[in-house]
Amino acid sequence: MLATLYLCSAIFDDSIGRAIHKIATMTATRMLRFRQATIVARDLDAAVEMLRAELPLGDPFRDPEVAQFGLHNAVLPLGDTFVEVISPVEENTAAGRHLERLGGDGGYMAMFQVDDIAAARARIKQLGLRVIYELDREGDTDIHLHPVDVPGAIVAVDRMEESASWRWAGPGWIAEAPAETGPGRVTGATLTAREPAKLASRWAAVLGAEADGDRIALDGGELHFITGERDGITAFHVEGLEADVTICGVDFVRA
Repeated sequence: MLATLYLCSAIFDDSIGRAIHKIATMTATRMLRFRQATIVARDLDAAVEMLRAELPLGDPFRDPEVAQFGLHNAVLPLGDTFVEVISPVEENTAAGRHLERLGGDGGYMAMFQVDDIAAARARIKQLGLRVIYELDREGDTDIHLHPVDVPGAIVAVDRMEESASWRWAGPGWIAEAPAETGPGRVTGATLTAREPAKLASRWAAVLGAEADGDRIALDGGELHFITGERDGITAFHVEGLEADVTICGVDFVRA
């Protein structure tokens, strides 16, 4: 599922920054998985073809619900995680504006799975974060946060009633997971930031984790924040890759 507002950078208030460690500690998460990596591309079909040529991805699911945002998409399984491509089909969409800012295809969204959505909502409220999209369906929850409040990407926090499932990947993943999945999985991401440690601290507070300098530990992976001219996703980490590869303006690197 997709957010409706564009990705941009912001420096958060000092008062919010002072609350980050306290809130993260109060509502620490137990599960924190990187479950879906999203890329924005001008040509959806070409992007899917390039991704499938380089990564061991399963068949794509195209979600008709994203049409309400002027988009079409494809969600492709990578083991029990997912790579999504979104592309605008109408003028003046959030994704289209992001493409213009990037000057081409690139990283767009990071979707995390937690086991305690009530704690996640408490963190969101305590930090004063704006929710730009929310869906609750049969115990499955998807919450997207405003990228001005959490710079670097659109961050989504999700909880599945059945932990192994992933509703947004189509009928075969609703309330269950397939009996067999392919090789590989997305484990994390690298983001550039003007202030890496500060942005890492911000993301950690949102996710109910603690930053170790410029890194955040995830279940089976990590987020790494490095110095760059803008806040944004530069790479996704993939377990099982034989070699690093660049696709659609994003590096897919060996985890």
